[in-house]
Amino acid sequence: MNLQKYNPSPTVQKIYEHYEASRENSHRPHLGGSQIGNPCSRALWYQFRHALSQSFEGRMLRLFETGDREEERIVANLRAIGVEVWDVDPETGRQINYTACGGHFGLSLDGIGIGFPESKEPHTLEFKTMNDKSFAQTKMKGVRISKPQYWAQCQVGMHLADIDRCYFFAVNKNTDEIYSERIKRDRAEGEMLISKASNIIFDEKPPSKISHDPSKFACRFCNYIPICHGGELPEVNARTDAHSTPEQDGTWSRKEGAGGHLFNPFMVPDDWEIIDAGDDFVEYQTPQGVIRNQDNSEELRKRVLSHGEGVLSHDI
Repeated sequence: MNLQKYNPSPTVQKIYEHYEASRENSHRPHLGGSQIGNPCSRALWYQFRHALSQSFEGRMLRLFETGDREEERIVANLRAIGVEVWDVDPETGRQINYTACGGHFGLSLDGIGIGFPESKEPHTLEFKTMNDKSFAQTKMKGVRISKPQYWAQCQVGMHLADIDRCYFFAVNKNTDEIYSERIKRDRAEGEMLISKASNIIFDEKPPSKISHDPSKFACRFCNYIPICHGGELPEVNARTDAHSTPEQDGTWSRKEGAGGHLFNPFMVPDDWEIIDAGDDFVEYQTPQGVIRNQDNSEELRKRVLSHGEGVLSHDI
């Protein structure tokens, strides 16, 4: 049999393109509670500082939407069996949201439920969809072992909502089977995760690399590998600017009288060494020569992207 590679029809391609065009800015204004369980704090430090945008194909964006719609379905299922569910904040009409670290850290609950067959006490609600493999592992080992990032998300939700149980639901995308688990609150873990978030947000320097080998699994699929291991420069924006600082009240400040954008020195390649600096410039010694960052961040980034680290001082 002569099998040919399938290519989406023009109609399907237009659907995918619509999702891509409709997507809002990929940068969150805050560090998210759904991410805080990531074992690499350095990746979260980059994420909070908007170091690189994350792009997704239209097919993946549609898949994310499918997960959102499954949440509505589970809420309807729970209400159908008599569970009282609050899936939106009555004051805002949006998801129930909690913040910490002055507002720099935030988490939205999928809901709060009361009146389950197992318990009448309130539970935070967390809904996920999974493929066959992930679903089987979660059924066999439980959330804490099989999905530690989800478990951390549940702990943060309970901590911020001050509720002692989370009801976790996972739906198998292949079979529609539902797995559920009532997760107990671990107060020490909740406090530790908030402390972790605070360190990531307010520390000037990034945490250590989880590995110095970019081929390791923890690094291989990371969105920030081009900066952490690849010698690239971050995007040029307010948060990658050396003059910008996250404040305790949830705002960002910029040094008074500061000039143009300067790359945060902790985001440049590891082998760039500062040899001179002032309020409006930083000069680096690199393996290829001296590079000066002064009112040229966009141009400097383009040169590094197009030529690797082989950017000589006379090019800039």
